[in-house]
Amino acid sequence: MVNSSETDVRRRIPPVDRLLSDPSTGELIGLYGRQEVRVQVGLELERLRSELGGTGDGLDGALAELPERLRSGLEARLGRPLRRVLNATGILLHTNLGRAPLPASVARRLPALLDAYCDLEIDLESGRRGDRNRRVEALLCALTGAESALVVNNNAAAMVLALSVLAKDREVVVSRGELVEIGGSFRIPDLLTAAGSRLVEVGTTNRTRLLDYETSLGAETALVLKVFPSNYRITGFTAAVAPAELVPLAHRHGVPLLVDEGSGLLRPHRASQLASHPSFSELLADGADLVCGSGDKLLGGPQAGLLAGRRDLVDACRRHPFYRALRPDRAALATLELI
Repeated sequence: MVNSSETDVRRRIPPVDRLLSDPSTGELIGLYGRQEVRVQVGLELERLRSELGGTGDGLDGALAELPERLRSGLEARLGRPLRRVLNATGILLHTNLGRAPLPASVARRLPALLDAYCDLEIDLESGRRGDRNRRVEALLCALTGAESALVVNNNAAAMVLALSVLAKDREVVVSRGELVEIGGSFRIPDLLTAAGSRLVEVGTTNRTRLLDYETSLGAETALVLKVFPSNYRITGFTAAVAPAELVPLAHRHGVPLLVDEGSGLLRPHRASQLASHPSFSELLADGADLVCGSGDKLLGGPQAGLLAGRRDLVDACRRHPFYRALRPDRAALATLELI
């Protein structure tokens, strides 16, 4: 039998609908949705009844804490929504902090392209299906001098796509000093394995010469891969082969050179601190067949993988089934255009 004091306590606990209409709950409904907040309110009220028992001691304080308990419970159950933070790490393009912040001028123009339909993949004159890459490809080719280009959702995707097209079940020659880990425990050898390529390591960790590449090229070689490490540097007793030196060697053996630029510049810029690092356009001018890199790190734009170079190789990547799985959405493409 329920005693009168316990009944009084229950009457003092507000009903679910009243709590849902409270202004303090409105923000949570905007973040998580009314149904999820309703569920959480029910859980918190049940917990509150259990904690208070029949005495009602501490009820007023518990009700005052209820909005914060609702927020904490929702975060624990559904995760915390993305929030603005201050980057005080000293790392300008911090992967864990959302990479590159978009310029305000770009962010202001995006809603007009995202809150309505757009001509992403249609020719407005003919009414036929078009190519979603056409605008960005034209811009990338103009900036880099490439014959053709395409965009995927990140640089690792560009690498896997190119390797799957050019080197599936065949050998890829890479310097040992360039078998980097790119974050999140993803490593270059793992990407090669995922693409079905066989890794052939040449040279040593600190010194790789042109002869090391030459003696490793054979009938099963599909391409030569050059990777620019972006998160570490080996100094001291070192030697490396520049892409311009690898081009004639690779072409003499009838295989393409793929350069993973990673981060850097699309075009040379003498005033930049990255001036000593070859740009996309310089690598292509030196004869690299394909160059890939991160759009956010190269342009300060959205996360994207840029792949540029020979038209026949880019077209082969565009036709591969992987491309559809890796292609970017209109938000990324629109942002790249505006950047």
